Amino acid sequence: MDQTALIQAVVKEVLSQLGGAGVAPRASGGSFGIFKNVNDAVEAAKFSQRQLTDKGVKVRDAICKMIKRIAIENAESWGKIELEESKVGRLDHKIEKLHWLAGVPGVEFLKTVAHSGDDGIGLDEAGPWGVIGVVTPVTHSIPTLSANAINMIAAGNSLVINAHPSGYKCAVMAVREYNKAIAEKFGIENLITIIDPPTLESANAIFEHKDVPLLAITGGPMVAQAAMAQKKRAIVGGPGNPPVVVDETANLDVAAKSIIAGASFDNNLLCIGEKEVFVVESVFDKLMDAMARHGAFRLNAAQIDTLTKKAFVYKDNHWAVQKALVGKDCSVLAEAAGASGVGKNVNLLYGETDENNPFVPEEQMMPFVPFVRVPNFEKALELAIKHEHGFGHTAIIHSNNLERITRMGRVMNTTLFVVNGPCTAALGGGGEGYPSYTIATPTGEGVTNPLTFTRFRRLSVAGSLRVV
Repeated sequence: MDQTALIQAVVKEVLSQLGGAGVAPRASGGSFGIFKNVNDAVEAAKFSQRQLTDKGVKVRDAICKMIKRIAIENAESWGKIELEESKVGRLDHKIEKLHWLAGVPGVEFLKTVAHSGDDGIGLDEAGPWGVIGVVTPVTHSIPTLSANAINMIAAGNSLVINAHPSGYKCAVMAVREYNKAIAEKFGIENLITIIDPPTLESANAIFEHKDVPLLAITGGPMVAQAAMAQKKRAIVGGPGNPPVVVDETANLDVAAKSIIAGASFDNNLLCIGEKEVFVVESVFDKLMDAMARHGAFRLNAAQIDTLTKKAFVYKDNHWAVQKALVGKDCSVLAEAAGASGVGKNVNLLYGETDENNPFVPEEQMMPFVPFVRVPNFEKALELAIKHEHGFGHTAIIHSNNLERITRMGRVMNTTLFVVNGPCTAALGGGGEGYPSYTIATPTGEGVTNPLTFTRFRRLSVAGSLRVV
């Protein structure tokens, strides 16, 4: 063997042992993050995660900013593509959700805590997990995977994604574009991987894969339960049914405008969206008038009854939402209700029901909000607790009584609690804070950020480096 061949053989052997340098192996069926097989996707993501670690925090920061830029530049076309595939929501809000990615936090959330004393120093660092298994919902397919990617890459991880089958094609498109740009600029080809097509089997394969130490799941009750049943760490965004309480001290115009803005956003697909409203009797009629004054359309009792029968079916001892009306425009719901005169500018339908109407206890995700008349604040709070179901997700109050606001915040014990504003205020939309599309309520992490996807690590140097 000549000297050149010998050097090449030695380099090849060293790279195979290190597994963190050189050119990524071509996994079967993989191209810019798109894989048919979970094992291939995880193997490619493992290699890319090691590349990311080697390149350092500045590169992570640059990649996160790149993802934001690409999403925002393509917001109009991607929003249209996602709406055409998923067939739920509103185009203007699909676009707006991609613009919200600008506020998703990145590496700036990673802080090192130092300890210094007579016995040496200690550094507390936020380290990566490795490859994170991700499930994304049909309601926010591209925004969720993009926000997750920003958070997780900032923390030093790679991703393997199983998107909702009704919104996976747009997700695949976005993953391909992100990876192309990352590969061209930084030489990492498969930092964000996705299964094409996704199945229940591929989701289970990700859940159970030995090289996926952490799961991040955003979806309905079934997928949330499946993730939490795994023998590994899971960060789970579960269901919500956010109640709104309006008492006699509230600014009713602010309350009406807020309820319309929050509940109508993307046709009420947001898990944080206002789903049912409990109003004290003394201001009930005034609030109903304010809703109409600010552009909502009121359904009468007969129309609500007709809509309810088409929106829900009772089976297996509970109400089930009819998917045909989920996320549809007000015009579609109005037609189903037999209501005429609903203009194109109407963003929300509303009307009076009692608490037994299934629109109240069920997370229905439609631009119709039931208003329930109650005698006083105490009853409103009682029903809010009851119909939030202990999900611990989101609750909203409109009141100028500080004692009541404080009490409701304590007893609801929700991850998000909004006072005198729309639900979006909790994620920076009309209020302070940063956005996320994975609100981890069942597992307690709350509004996810880069630190959510890190492991605590401490470096201790005993008896050394103390210079003062």
